[in-house]
Amino acid sequence: MTEPRKRATPMSPDHRRAMIVAAALPLVVEHGAAVTTAQVARAAGIGEGTIFRAFADKDALLAACVAEALRRDDTLAHVRAIDLDQPLADRLVEAVETLRGYLTRMGAVIGALGAAGLRRDPGELPPVDRRRESMTETVDALAGLFEPEQDRLRRDPEYLARAFHHLVMAGGEPADLVELFLHGALNDAQNTAQTGGQPAPAAAKVQHGHPSPA
Repeated sequence: MTEPRKRATPMSPDHRRAMIVAAALPLVVEHGAAVTTAQVARAAGIGEGTIFRAFADKDALLAACVAEALRRDDTLAHVRAIDLDQPLADRLVEAVETLRGYLTRMGAVIGALGAAGLRRDPGELPPVDRRRESMTETVDALAGLFEPEQDRLRRDPEYLARAFHHLVMAGGEPADLVELFLHGALNDAQNTAQTGGQPAPAAAKVQHGHPSPA
């Protein structure tokens, strides 16, 4: 006797919206605001009408694409999942590559829409408090990469994470950037010469990112 076929579990509205946005993002990068809902529907493997049951209109879909490009959740989850058994330099290189990937995706989506003449309403930008919160979350994720070396650090992990984040934003090859951050602008011979043959003095310790007496 043939068993009855199981009915597929209906996709939740949020899941359907996320699936449509995921299909739309590469097309937005390629076509900007000129992308059509028909193109998105073909990429998502759905009927065009399904898009309009999930979004009021194409502008709402594009706004959702921008919001998705700005989200850091997956990026920060990746940073927090970096293997802490790796050497610190390798951890930081992986973090740079992860954060740069996020910045590239965000820039591609927003740049494509801007190049196509779409002007975002300032009201679509995350509020200042949310942007600060996002920055704090990024610094916290990066600080976790420094914590296994706590006893060897010349600054506390939060201070180093903030400084490192600024350096990531400045550009440069990840491995070169990490080497410069960890070892400074001068080579060991120059450092030794400038300190009279003695190791460079340890910098003041910091608490919560602010210098304090050693």
